[in-house]
Amino acid sequence: MKIDYRLNALVDASLADIAPLPELAAVAARHGATIIQYRDKHASTRQMIEQALLIVDALKGTGVPLVINDRVDVALASGADGVHLGADDMDAHTARRLLGRDAVIGLTVKNKKDAERAAIAPVDYACIGGVFETISKVNPDAPVGLEGLQHLRHHLKQARPDMPVGAIAGITLKRVAPVIAAGADGVALISALFRAGDIAAATRDFRREVDHALEARG
Repeated sequence: MKIDYRLNALVDASLADIAPLPELAAVAARHGATIIQYRDKHASTRQMIEQALLIVDALKGTGVPLVINDRVDVALASGADGVHLGADDMDAHTARRLLGRDAVIGLTVKNKKDAERAAIAPVDYACIGGVFETISKVNPDAPVGLEGLQHLRHHLKQARPDMPVGAIAGITLKRVAPVIAAGADGVALISALFRAGDIAAATRDFRREVDHALEARG
């Protein structure tokens, strides 16, 4: 499946102090996000399914797909569009067999080994990161930086020229253009969108910036 990865709005459980996650997802989807990802590292399976069902419902009519971070079971139970998998999660081949050919499956790429795995996996997109330092997640790995992003992107491009590749972690409005110039096809955002004073405006601004940068890259 061809995925529009220009703007991935990541609704993380840590954002619940701002507003209910389904509400945040809907605002982002209606103002320029092209894919929504739901992430919760601590909730029970039951809680995650309940939350995912609410997000699925909130996104109805927007045409924006929802992927669940890590959890194939939650994606299946909630009717989400797919999953986003890390290196320690279920392998993509098994996830594809369980979710079916129409599901959206994405992979995190942090290093060359991950890139090699993504290059041969039955996935629809990859997301490289963390590119910069981030406050949204405790990350034991050092940021790959723009040079690392470019290197990993090149590796993926050679094997899978049509697969969209995003970038995540520490991406501000000013960093969008250099990240796209380094090879990303879009960005994944958490705090920069959802902790902005005006979430709708921030989403529109990032989407505009991504579109301009992609146009400039040609």
